Amino acid sequence: MSIAVEGSLMAFTYKDLRIASKNFSEILGSGAFGSVFKGVLPDSTLIAMKKLEGTTQGEKQFRAEVSTIGTIHHVNLVRLRGFCSEGNKRLLVYDYMENRSLNSHLFRNDESKVPLDWKTRYNIVLGTARGLAYLHEECRYRIIHCDIKPENILLDADFVPKVADFGLAKLLGREFSRVLTTMRGTRGYLAPEWISGVAVTAKADVYSYGMMLFEIISGRRNSQRGDGKIDYFPTWAATEIASGENVLAILDKQLEGNADTEELTRTFRAACWCIQDDEVHRPTMGQVVQILEGFLEARPPPIPRSLQLIMEGEETYIST
Repeated sequence: MSIAVEGSLMAFTYKDLRIASKNFSEILGSGAFGSVFKGVLPDSTLIAMKKLEGTTQGEKQFRAEVSTIGTIHHVNLVRLRGFCSEGNKRLLVYDYMENRSLNSHLFRNDESKVPLDWKTRYNIVLGTARGLAYLHEECRYRIIHCDIKPENILLDADFVPKVADFGLAKLLGREFSRVLTTMRGTRGYLAPEWISGVAVTAKADVYSYGMMLFEIISGRRNSQRGDGKIDYFPTWAATEIASGENVLAILDKQLEGNADTEELTRTFRAACWCIQDDEVHRPTMGQVVQILEGFLEARPPPIPRSLQLIMEGEETYIST
C-alpha cells in the first residue's frame, strides 16, 4: 500500500481504501454527510472510513482543510488518521471505535446486552463535555460541531467517549448550510435559534448536548409516540423535579436506582440549563465541565418556555 505523508496524516489512494474495506462491504452507519465503513490496514489496524457526499471542493482546498483538522487532538475527540482526495472522491479515515456509538447502547435493539451503568454514563457525559469545551474554547481553530447527538459520540474499548465528525462543519464550509436544510425541523437536538434560521454560535452545540443528556439519563429517546400523541421526556423530567420528586425518578429504570444522586442532580441541572431557549442563559461547555465536576454550583434551572408550551399541549415545537 503506497501512503504519502502529509503532516501527521496519511494520504490514501481510493484503491487503498477499497481494498482495506473489501469494496466497502461492511457499513457501520450513515448520516447527513455520508456513510461510514469498516476497514483493515495491511498492518491489521482497524479503521473507519467516511465517504463524504455533497462536497465539491477541489483537491488542494480539501487537503488544506483536512490537514487543519488533523492538527486537533484531544482524548475525547476521534482521531483523524488520514484521507483520500482523488478525482471527485473524498474520504476521511479515523481510528475504529470498538464499542461503536453511544446510541447503540442507550437505545438497544438487543435486550440481552447489559445497559450502561451510571458510572459509565457519567464518564461519557463528562468526557463529551470536555471534548466540546476543547473544540469551542481551547483548540487553535475554534470549531462548532453542529450535530451533537448520541450517534456522533463513539466509544472506545474502555468506553471512553470520543466526539466524532467534529471537523465536518468546518470542512464543508458554505456547503454546510445546504446540509442543514435537510436537518431543520428534525425532532430532537436543534436549538430554537437554528430552527428559526438565525446564525448559530457554539451555544447551539450546548443546546444539543443538553438534549442528549436527557437521553443518557433516561436511556430512551426524548420523543416517543404512543396512543396517538407525542411523549416528550424533558417536559416530564422537568415537572417531576420541579414538584420536588426524587431525582432518581427520572433515571433509566433498568439501572434500578443505582446511581450517585449528586452526580445525577448535577447532570440533570446541567441539561436544563443547556436547553434554555435564549442562548444567553445557557452555560458555555467549559462551565458545563465545571458543573459536572462539582467546582461550579448550578442553581435549580427555570423550565424553558418551549417546554412549558409543550406541557400546555403546544406540540408544534417538536413536530417535524
